[in-house]
Amino acid sequence: MSLSKRLSISSTRSGRRSASPMAFAAAPNADSEDWVRIWAGVLAKDLIESPVVEVDAETAVEDACDLLLSKDASCLAVKAAGDASYTGLFDYADVNAFLTFAATRHTYSAEHLQEHPRVAQILEAAKAGHVPVRLVSNLSDKNALVELPHDASVIALLGVFSLGTHRALIQAPPSTSPSSPRHLGLISDLRLLAYFHAYARSPSPSPSSPSPYDIPSPLSTHISASPSSPFGSSSSSVAFLRYLSTPLSSLPLPSLALFRAVAAVRARAPVLDAMRMMSEQGVSSVAVLADEAGGDGGGLLSAVSVTDIGKTVVPAQSNQILTMPLQQFVTQIKMPHGSTDGADRHPVYSVFPSSTLVYTIQKLLATNSHRVFVTSDTAGGTLSGIVSVGDILSLFALLAHLDVDPTRAQRHRRASSVSSQGSSASSSSGSLADLARSTSRGSAGAGRRG
Repeated sequence: MSLSKRLSISSTRSGRRSASPMAFAAAPNADSEDWVRIWAGVLAKDLIESPVVEVDAETAVEDACDLLLSKDASCLAVKAAGDASYTGLFDYADVNAFLTFAATRHTYSAEHLQEHPRVAQILEAAKAGHVPVRLVSNLSDKNALVELPHDASVIALLGVFSLGTHRALIQAPPSTSPSSPRHLGLISDLRLLAYFHAYARSPSPSPSSPSPYDIPSPLSTHISASPSSPFGSSSSSVAFLRYLSTPLSSLPLPSLALFRAVAAVRARAPVLDAMRMMSEQGVSSVAVLADEAGGDGGGLLSAVSVTDIGKTVVPAQSNQILTMPLQQFVTQIKMPHGSTDGADRHPVYSVFPSSTLVYTIQKLLATNSHRVFVTSDTAGGTLSGIVSVGDILSLFALLAHLDVDPTRAQRHRRASSVSSQGSSASSSSGSLADLARSTSRGSAGAGRRG
């Protein structure tokens, strides 16, 4: 199978699965019942990490991209015209979808446009010189608007995030004042994962006695265990930490995807290939594999995410970035981080099948990413799978007796992909700039997926 499409990973490469995969989740013990009771008593609003950043529905998509960048926001809430309600969200996955659409739109047939009316609407809006952000909101089909009441618990968050959603808005309590905000703020799946990490580590060790689990994290540092923190008894957290010390290869949830196909591209492939794959596969990042002469092997070099695309391609002054080899692109976007914040993000963080779940959680939090790649324990680090935030939260959701199918949303996204037409769509010279000019801007982009 071509690496430019997908890597098929054998289930026999790295370790063995549990003989009864759902045994632990289907029959929770007294410890897990105690964990769930504590989680049910924690309010989601106590985990809010940022305010809601709004954008008017009729704002040009280029201006919405600029707002994402200038506010350093993970997403924008699209506000309906003449109304205080939100119609959807706009994030970097939608930016990637829009950019990919611009570069490959010449491949769409009339029949395809009839099957995907929103894509046809975007084309018509571009011809008119203005593509409103409402048309591109959730174009990736992985950025649904989810709102939870002010008294929702951590269990409610688990129910949302275990299905593949990345964030939720928390509504404000009812108020008679028209000036009162309608929402308290936003919570991401990473924020919830940071809570569970803190729960496993509570009560916190003294400053003079650092924990071996202390890994710098932009999220976990905001959640500390204190006498007033809702983490329950120390015996409960110790039991949870013991559970998190299970190796990945022994975990009882099939959706951890250790041995399923992994979206990956070669280092010599152009940036556009990675963009298109993320849109078509319904994923937020792809692995970049080192080029090797002969055979399909190749070690994990790095990864490229939709956020990398949005923060690098949108400000670019030339469409040539779409044809840049991924190895050069990775060097350009990853290496400067160490000089600004001390965090080395090249090469990409990865784990082994023998790595524990708590170690994997720490990697996700430390890199502020939604997935880490699993490489074999053998020399060379052959790519053998992925573990995502949603996979881990699904494991916890099963303990809470929630209906979990974390792959359902991804299957839906793949089935509804508007760029999967069987052609080897490539960026024609000037195609991105042409669409940008039709929207009255000189250096914006477009994407795909309805």
